[in-house]
Amino acid sequence: MENLLLQATFYLGAAVLIVPISVRLGLGSVLGYLAAGLLLGPALGLAGSETHDLQHFTEFGVVLMLFLIGLELEPRTLWDMRHKLLGLGGLQVTLTSALVAALLLAMGEPWQIAATLGMLFSLSSTAIVLQSMTEKNLLRTAGGRSTFAVLLSQDIAVVPMLALIPLMAQRSPAHTPEEGAAQPIMSLVEALPGWAVTGLTLGIVATIVLVGHFLSRPVFRFIHASHLPEMGTFISLLMVIGIAFLMMLVGLSPALGSFIAGVVLANSEFRHQIEADIKPFKGILMGLFFTTVGVNIDTGLLADQPLRILALTLLLMLAKTAVLFLLATLFRLRGRDRVLFTLALAQAGEFGFLIVSFASTQAILPEMVAQRALLVISLSMLLTPLLFILHDRLARRPQRGGDQPADEIEEKGTVIIAGIGRFGQVVNRMARSAGLSTVVLDSDAAAIERLRRFGIKGYFGDPSRPDLLQAAGLAEAEVLVVAVDSPENATRIVEFARRQRPDLHIVARAYDRVHVYELFRAGANDILRETFDSSVRAGRYVLENMGFTEYEAAKLSQTYYKVDRAALRDLAELWVPGQPIHQNEAYVARARRLDEDLRTALLDDQDDIAVDRAAQ
Repeated sequence: MENLLLQATFYLGAAVLIVPISVRLGLGSVLGYLAAGLLLGPALGLAGSETHDLQHFTEFGVVLMLFLIGLELEPRTLWDMRHKLLGLGGLQVTLTSALVAALLLAMGEPWQIAATLGMLFSLSSTAIVLQSMTEKNLLRTAGGRSTFAVLLSQDIAVVPMLALIPLMAQRSPAHTPEEGAAQPIMSLVEALPGWAVTGLTLGIVATIVLVGHFLSRPVFRFIHASHLPEMGTFISLLMVIGIAFLMMLVGLSPALGSFIAGVVLANSEFRHQIEADIKPFKGILMGLFFTTVGVNIDTGLLADQPLRILALTLLLMLAKTAVLFLLATLFRLRGRDRVLFTLALAQAGEFGFLIVSFASTQAILPEMVAQRALLVISLSMLLTPLLFILHDRLARRPQRGGDQPADEIEEKGTVIIAGIGRFGQVVNRMARSAGLSTVVLDSDAAAIERLRRFGIKGYFGDPSRPDLLQAAGLAEAEVLVVAVDSPENATRIVEFARRQRPDLHIVARAYDRVHVYELFRAGANDILRETFDSSVRAGRYVLENMGFTEYEAAKLSQTYYKVDRAALRDLAELWVPGQPIHQNEAYVARARRLDEDLRTALLDDQDDIAVDRAAQ
């Protein structure tokens, strides 16, 4: 008992210490867990023989993860995305697997090893890529959406991979049935003829689908009627564990059964509750799984063969880059979207650790090959932040002739709208409804195409390009509306427009308070925070529901609006670029005085309201 508690302290302590640091550095949680395992095992020697047994237990986290993946994929959503999932994503997995397998066959590896490594190296890191694209606001771009579709395809592809690997085993892994309640059942199934096992397998899969569709709702309603929150967790775990056992009973991957069950339950009204019950267990088990992988990584092999491991890693990334570039070209991704798609998916992914472990237990991957694969996966993931840095450098360059050219702008308007997202659409609709002529620019070709379907003229191109702004009529326009998503691009557009047209009226959308100050310095006339107006309106509704009349609530909200905007202009004069606001003593002191002024103004309004009520 003492040893168990000590080892648990080591594992949890290492994770708590290292994983947050890894996430803050932009490396993702998976690399953090691997680093924690490397610290416990090769570095300090604090992890011992218990790691092997612990890894078998934590592999159940994969079953929970695939169940959650299935739970998030509604059948209708999968059908709507079928072209990208089967086309772009399916081709990426198939072509990359084939190319990597061919390279390994050329190196003299057996076909089973080549095929297994080809499949696992075709996968990319969902955690690192999605986190990096979210931080850089790249998910809404055409390249970001295509990247997400491929990552989703890869997550789904893991299921058939786990089902295929046992079929490629040269020999069945040694398995000695353990004494217990499961032994008679396992022995009975093993004694069945082949046709009976096949029928039993189909029957179990059909049972999972039918029970999930017809019986899950009444069962969950019955459980929730008990008003015992822990019973929801019990039934969720019972369902997943039971399905995993049934699939293992007939020799199939438990992950396959859990994935099917997740898809079946995706339309259930209890979907979010099930997800909330399962997710903590999945997170803990997957974290421990990656930690045990880190413990088992042979750092001595890396020290003995550094050039070979590095060469294999670079060869893998080059092979994936070639396939991704080809697919990006075939599917008409151009310019920065093609660069993003190609570089973002060039690494191996966290599912590779799972497949290496699973293939090793199936006696497909020898120990030395498995260790090399683990090192290649880890190094490629470590290089991913460098790939995004490379993407950022390339994205700053002007578009070249081989990239998708910007549209030729055929007309000029009195109002130029840079960015046609939700904000820009409303502004454009109001201006056009009032009879004003507008020119719309946006770097998202899909958004421009959607506008054209509704009969609204728009032009594809990066609004931060000076030549495009000039072509849109910057010299003659009366108003420029800056509504692009990137704060950096918004500031750059305002700075350029103000230099070219000191008399131009510029309306700009700000991401946050600091961005307001940046736009103010750049020369914008009217600056709107994304959520400010809607927040003031929400506050007005609060006042109305707390006893104020509509007139009184409107008066208070108008006062708040005017005082806050005036205060923001005062604070912009004290803002120092690059210095955190809370470290600027003059700014903090002024902000406090302005808060007092705001409170006084609202109290004066309430006094006036009280006088009006008394007069009535």
